[in-house]
Amino acid sequence: QVQLVESGGGLVQAGGSLRLSCAGSGRIFSINTMGWYRQAPGKQRELVAVITSGGSTNYADSVKGRFTISRDNAKNTVYLQMDSLKPEDTAVYYCNAAIVVIKGAMDYWGKGTLVTVSS
Repeated sequence: QVQLVESGGGLVQAGGSLRLSCAGSGRIFSINTMGWYRQAPGKQRELVAVITSGGSTNYADSVKGRFTISRDNAKNTVYLQMDSLKPEDTAVYYCNAAIVVIKGAMDYWGKGTLVTVSS
């Protein structure tokens, strides 16, 4: 019943921008840490950015200064603003969240949204 759905992916040229969104739905009591991960073809999934319930953030070194993570608790939504995109940013981006449900805190993943950056 509880799920995360990403949106906002697409094709952009190098130097362009995209804004990803991830919305939680279902019987959600609250959401703790939320984050974005990405996985390029043939590579392992890697952390991009995380944000705690208190608003503290952390970023991968490769995206610092270019990406910004934020959240809207009233909407159970996390965002990833991506600026100055590079071809190496091309990947499927996944939303992750620790969601408090009736059984307790559980880890959820979205199905992913594809970001392609052309040269």
